[in-house]
Amino acid sequence: MQYQKAPEIKIQIDILVKRLRFDHINTERVHCIRSFDAKTRAVARIWGMSRLFKEVAGIEPHYIIEVNAKRFDKLTDREKTKTLIHELMHIPKTFSGALLPHRSRYHRINDREVEKAISQLY
Repeated sequence: MQYQKAPEIKIQIDILVKRLRFDHINTERVHCIRSFDAKTRAVARIWGMSRLFKEVAGIEPHYIIEVNAKRFDKLTDREKTKTLIHELMHIPKTFSGALLPHRSRYHRINDREVEKAISQLY
């Protein structure tokens, strides 16, 4: 599989974080890539960095948002925005390198929640 930095996605992420007031997200430590020839059915994925890296190596948490070029690039602008918001919702308020699941006792990451967030943009 091949990867390429995606600066245009990074710009979108920076804008979304600011406009949605996701103040817990340090955009300097969120990186964006585009993958080619990925075997996954996912349109996009987010990768977190384990707390172990901070505790052992002293490396602050970072996140990587990967968009699957074959699927993501075909989406409308609105669907791309929804996809990126969905991935950002996986980042916990602690910005610890961990990832939030789609469903837990205190939150949901689903189309309804993404729609609520996107309605703040328009």
